[in-house]
Amino acid sequence: MNRALYALLIAAAMLSGCVTINIYFPAAAAEKAADRIIDEVWQLKKEQGAKPEGKQP
Repeated sequence: MNRALYALLIAAAMLSGCVTINIYFPAAAAEKAADRIIDEVWQLKKEQGAKPEGKQP
C-alpha cells in the first residue's frame, strides 16, 4: 500500500515538472511598448535637465 502511494506521488511529481506554459507576445506590440517606455524615460531626463533645482538664471 505505501509502496503504491509513493510510486503514485513520484509519478505525479515527475509529470508536474514537465508542464510548461508558453506565452507568445506579438513582436510589433512589444516593440511599440518598448518605444513608448523609452520615449517616456527620455522626456523625463529632458525635463530634469532643463530645470536645475535651486538655481535660477
